[in-house]
Amino acid sequence: MKKIEIGDKSYPKNLLNIFEPPKVLYVMGDETILDNFGIAIVGSRNASEYGKSITKSLAYSLAKHNVNIISGMAKGIDEEAHKGALMANGKTIAVLGGGFFHIYPKENEGLFHEILRKGGAVITEYEDDVKPLPQNFPRRNRIISGLSQGVVVTEARERSGSLITVDFALNQGKDVFAVPGNIFSKNAKGTNGLIKEGAKLVENVFDILEEFKI
Repeated sequence: MKKIEIGDKSYPKNLLNIFEPPKVLYVMGDETILDNFGIAIVGSRNASEYGKSITKSLAYSLAKHNVNIISGMAKGIDEEAHKGALMANGKTIAVLGGGFFHIYPKENEGLFHEILRKGGAVITEYEDDVKPLPQNFPRRNRIISGLSQGVVVTEARERSGSLITVDFALNQGKDVFAVPGNIFSKNAKGTNGLIKEGAKLVENVFDILEEFKI
């Protein structure tokens, strides 16, 4: 594990201009990828098969275009985003809501090790013994969006925590994308609402890539 303080040369430049940049980052894996071009993919923990499928597909295709995939290693959409990038042999960055002694959720310990084994990075602003308390997760979302050039929400409820990430992204001047969903599904209320409010509608990876001239 490496400790990076805000004044260090290796501190991610992408985080310097966000609201309350973390004074310290604890990094496992390759810290040199933290400033590479990246897209955050976030969404519901209780994801549908549709949400999981589209997330993994988008992450895979973005990673094939050398785009880092950034997410929070939570159940549901987050883990599928990381898995899609790993399937493409791409780089992915997980931002934790606690310290390294408390990998959360426990069942994603295997994913944690695979991210590191395949040249990705896992980071947190919390010391090793800090537990993944509920209040930590909204705060860590500013780092997920801060490391990215844009945020994609693939599936989210109306009051989803993913919308907190979107708020951070908008305040940071980042692009926001959303995948439309079934109008009868609670898991689509958040994403469809974002599209109504001006988020770019995503049907395939090119809707994201063309925004950045990739």
